[in-house]
Amino acid sequence: MFRKRPPPEEERKVRANDREYNEKFQYASNCIMTSKYNIVTFLPVNLFEQFQEVANTYFLFLLILQLIPQISSLSWFTTIVPLALVLSITAVKDATDDYFRHKSDSQVNNRQSQVLIRGSLQNEKWMNVRVGDIIKLENNQFVAADLLLLSSSEPHGLCYIETAELDGESNMKVRQSVSVTSELGDQNNLASFDGEVVCEPPNNKLDRFCGTLYWRDKKYTLSNQNMLLRGCVLRNTEACYGLVIFAGPDTKLMQNSGRTKFKRTSIDRLMNTLVLWIFGFLVCMGVILAVGNAVWEREVGFLFQSYLPWDPPVDNFLFSAFLSFWSYVIILNTVVPISLYVSVEVIRLGHSYFINWDQQMFCSQCNTPAEARTTTLNEELGQVEYIFSDKTGTLTQNIMSFNKCSINGQTYGEGSDPLGPQPKRLDFTPFNPLADPDFCFYDDTLLEAVKVGDTHTHKFFRLLSLCHTVMSEEKSEGALLYKAQSPDEGALVTAARNFGFVFRSRTPGTITTTEMGRSVTYTLLAILDFNNIRKRMSVIVRNPEGRICLYCKGADTVLLERLHPCNQELMNITSDHLNEYAADGLRTLALAYRDLSEDEWEAWSERHRSAAKAASCREDRLAAAYEQIEQDMVLLGATAIEDKLQEGVPETIAVLSLANIKIWVLTGDKQETAVNIGYSCKMLTDDMTEVFIISGHTVQSVRQELRRARDRMIEMSRTRDGKEEGVEGCFMGNGFREGQGDSRGGEKQLQCPPPPPPSNLMDNISGEFALVINGHSLAHALEADMETEFVSTACACKAVICCRVTPLQKAQVVEMIKKHKKAVTLAIGDGANDVSMIKSAHIGVGISGQEGIQAVLASDYSFSQFRFLQRLLLVHGRWSYLRMCRFLCYFFYKNFAFTMVHFWFGFYCGFSAQTVYDQYFITLYNIVYTSLPVLAMGIFDQDVPDQRSLEYPKLYEPGQLNLLFNKREFFICIAQGIYTSVVLFFVPCAILSDATQSTGVPLADYQTFAVTTATALVIVVSVQIALDTGFWTVINHVFVWGSLGLYFSIMLALQSQTLFGIFPNQFHFVGSAQSTLLQPVVWLTIALATAICIVPVLAFRFLKVDLKPQLSDTVRYTQLVRQKKRKPAGRSVGGAWRGVGSVSEGRLGARGSSRRSGYAFAHTEGFGELITSGKNMRLSSLAMATFASRHSSSWIDTLRRKKHSHTNTPPSASGESSPAPSCVSGSIPPLSNSSSVLCGSQDAPIEEETGAAPDTQTASSSSTQNPPAPAPASEAADGSAQTLNAGVLTPAALRSQGGDSPGGWTISLGAVQEALLRWKGRASASNSPVKLAE
Repeated sequence: MFRKRPPPEEERKVRANDREYNEKFQYASNCIMTSKYNIVTFLPVNLFEQFQEVANTYFLFLLILQLIPQISSLSWFTTIVPLALVLSITAVKDATDDYFRHKSDSQVNNRQSQVLIRGSLQNEKWMNVRVGDIIKLENNQFVAADLLLLSSSEPHGLCYIETAELDGESNMKVRQSVSVTSELGDQNNLASFDGEVVCEPPNNKLDRFCGTLYWRDKKYTLSNQNMLLRGCVLRNTEACYGLVIFAGPDTKLMQNSGRTKFKRTSIDRLMNTLVLWIFGFLVCMGVILAVGNAVWEREVGFLFQSYLPWDPPVDNFLFSAFLSFWSYVIILNTVVPISLYVSVEVIRLGHSYFINWDQQMFCSQCNTPAEARTTTLNEELGQVEYIFSDKTGTLTQNIMSFNKCSINGQTYGEGSDPLGPQPKRLDFTPFNPLADPDFCFYDDTLLEAVKVGDTHTHKFFRLLSLCHTVMSEEKSEGALLYKAQSPDEGALVTAARNFGFVFRSRTPGTITTTEMGRSVTYTLLAILDFNNIRKRMSVIVRNPEGRICLYCKGADTVLLERLHPCNQELMNITSDHLNEYAADGLRTLALAYRDLSEDEWEAWSERHRSAAKAASCREDRLAAAYEQIEQDMVLLGATAIEDKLQEGVPETIAVLSLANIKIWVLTGDKQETAVNIGYSCKMLTDDMTEVFIISGHTVQSVRQELRRARDRMIEMSRTRDGKEEGVEGCFMGNGFREGQGDSRGGEKQLQCPPPPPPSNLMDNISGEFALVINGHSLAHALEADMETEFVSTACACKAVICCRVTPLQKAQVVEMIKKHKKAVTLAIGDGANDVSMIKSAHIGVGISGQEGIQAVLASDYSFSQFRFLQRLLLVHGRWSYLRMCRFLCYFFYKNFAFTMVHFWFGFYCGFSAQTVYDQYFITLYNIVYTSLPVLAMGIFDQDVPDQRSLEYPKLYEPGQLNLLFNKREFFICIAQGIYTSVVLFFVPCAILSDATQSTGVPLADYQTFAVTTATALVIVVSVQIALDTGFWTVINHVFVWGSLGLYFSIMLALQSQTLFGIFPNQFHFVGSAQSTLLQPVVWLTIALATAICIVPVLAFRFLKVDLKPQLSDTVRYTQLVRQKKRKPAGRSVGGAWRGVGSVSEGRLGARGSSRRSGYAFAHTEGFGELITSGKNMRLSSLAMATFASRHSSSWIDTLRRKKHSHTNTPPSASGESSPAPSCVSGSIPPLSNSSSVLCGSQDAPIEEETGAAPDTQTASSSSTQNPPAPAPASEAADGSAQTLNAGVLTPAALRSQGGDSPGGWTISLGAVQEALLRWKGRASASNSPVKLAE
């Protein structure tokens, strides 16, 4: 552990079977350690980490002060007990977390591996494997370290691996050993192998390896194709041998894992700031009281010196004032009690358990519950503004299905009428015994065309059965298993199989198929391989009759350009079909063929052979040869494949968008694929104002494209908002003045003074825009001088899709938004390639899906379906934020009310640091008397039920704007606390100073005053929390009223004769409680103080709800009215995404006729060459996943039509909101309260579904026939409101006729007053400005 770290490597040298040679380089062992502590280091390291917290250090300092008798008027246990409790709880939590890390490390390190030692295989733990060892791997085993593949049981040294843990791709990949070592299959040969590898040092580049093997005086070049990386799984290979090159922390998997960042919420950071402010306030109070002590001792105190001399160390009034300062620091320290931090941790733990226990986030299919893997970020879930999502496996199921096709101008697979009878799934078994039983297709006209022998249809499916790189394994007659390099290919070959053209097997030179029941063997002459530039692949085959034919499939954008001119008419028809398929979000390919003569083949074959053998520019020469032969082709048709979305993805994205959350998709897939999914999941729609594509290859071109996009946004926003007249003098041409660059990223200044910053200008953009950017363009956009420009453009868009991005770029995009927008970010993914993004974001969410568990292990929260993100944020996140904010507001209030009484008492006790309360009351106040009620509120409180949180996404906005707890709210809390302390001190002081008992004995004694003030304090704070609690449970009742009863019980016990008799020196208030509480004047005093403290709060809140209700207030009112007037028939109250579950299955809403390529192809270049070499002829196939039913989302189109007509500058960081436009004259200024839920932009009453107006009766009566859908609503014509299925108004229905405001909820004051009048039982208003739509 304390070994000296070796110097950085410049190159690595590894000699096989020679541990002594390799150990001199001090290479890392294969033992991994992700834990932080061990038994020896736990206590010192953990305490050191805990005392880095400002609060813990502060309380340790106070404890030291309390140990000094000259300045301490409180016992040391009042601080050490809670401090020890906090440190212990945190230490136990840290130890538990680290124990599980140790357990996970131990599980991995103790896996068994077969290591070749002295000529024989021995079982060794992974942790004991060393660099230079030769390891044997067997089928389905994890690779223990980064290995150089030496030999394999497969021909030609091939093996097949799955890399889901590394790059998130579940398709198979091929690795091949160097030819000279592929024959070393025998253990004896491997034991004598002494080759030396010189390669690059450890790095995190998953797709690159550069090295050289020196053996028998020859050297052989090594590449990534020869490497097996840790985290991969060996598939369909009986056994292989590998040489360990990198081990443990040096492996590429561990190099990519990155350091785990300690994540803190914005509330944590604010609390640290507030603690410093409070400490400064404490010092100021101490100084004031110390100055008062000095003045008092000098002017008055000397009169008491004869019978009340100073303690020995004190010899003058200045030294007395100095000691008094520290005494008051100790007494007043309870403004920040240490129990605050304990309570926060307990509340967060409770919130985490609620997430774990949520049955609506449990996936029954995979038996996976949601899991909160951290307890520190729950309230941050309620403040998310940006979501960064992976695509494959996160938004989609990564399951492809053959959906539609176009053959010779005829389209097949048309969707049925959702209102008509549902089509019957075709049964292929009678027609084709080799059909895949899991294949789904519904259009029987295509099957009939195949049966009747249509030539074009047969050619179409023959192409699909031949033009691919799929491997087939037939374990029994007719039981075919296909192993496809990509799910797309598997779906196409399976479609051909079911329609009678069955791919059976292949050899290096042949492809065997069964065509309409007849076995046919084709000679495979060449495979023209796929790559990202060609965007197509071709095969050249000779049929049994001797005819040579080229079959080609690829992106329509490149294939249609290479057709013979005679195809023009067919190409136009097929292009229309491709448009329709792309509009449905399907992944499309065009198919074509060309007949070749023998002379053409011979001439081209010679050119191809010379290009393949070229020593230089091999790729360019091959590409030129491919280009030559792939011309003048005949179009056959097109295919359309659906990458099935996960259930509820479109609905989830739509609802999150309504919550003002921006979603960015960061994917390694191609642009066409990502855009298809964007349209499928309704991130992109044809209703959007414009979708910008950034694809420049240079810094300058990317900068120009971003500027053009920004200029276009400004121009269209001005036109849309009708602001041409108002800004004509400010904007010129494209909205910017020529020649004036801006230092913030090259943007240009506006001509009219004062010039607003570009960021503010872009913040006022209205309209729905989207941005699609490629990986190479993103690399330039992420450069330092381009960041600001890219951020200002992208953040003005409603949706952003980044394609072909690397794992590192994903993390860089997240860091960029964190840096420039100061917004809370959430990253969600399911693969190891998402780990860096998940760790970089404020909140990381892992999907436990098809691509391993690396993302889950690195995440803060995990579940199995993307749709659960909606509930995680809008319900659990919003509740957690609301509860934490209410908890903090109340906590600071009650402690200032408690502590400031000492400050006022200082002016009456000669500034002598005398406490008002008994020291036991001071100790128990925060631990016993007031801890449980506020914990109950912080754990269980709700403002609206979970269904309403999903129905009204705008309820989420206060968290994004940080409205519920900020510096302003904090000052309101402490102001209320100080006011309460003034009342609690001066009211009893004024009354008791002249009061007497019934016996005539004065009540103006210290102990009576202390008991009266303490009792009034406990009652006032208990009543206050009762007012603050919005959701009462049995636990709340028990804790609130039980704590009040516990106070009286403990006080009477502590001031009893019994304890005084046992400990006379410890309990000085003997009998005070009994005698004081028997006096009527004392209870009248307590009642008066309570009324003076509580009545203003009640009045303020009543007026606030009466005059300016917030959205949560109106939602609660609507809920009450709905419950009161609802008929006995119940309704289902599932999540918002489930509200459309009854809609029949069907295609997602079709787009318009915009022209775009839906091309999607997920091959890896080089696979075709591998097939023709004959090196991969033994390969079993991947079982096809079951096809999930498609979730209908017909209502999403309506939701996504939301257009912004008016936008305001976002509120300032302080949480103050600019007033939203109102449909009444003037605007209502925002009003806030420390214990309120929403303010500013959230105001809007909501009409109940059974309004008094006669025209609502029809809607109400008709709506009772079916359960209502939850949240979605379309914008009403002319700004009028609309109804849900049940006739309940949604928030969208309450927008003013002037258009939307970002987060604005506006309605006339008359509707507010009408709702409140009915609420308070008064006569209903005759007219309401808001009417239900037809």
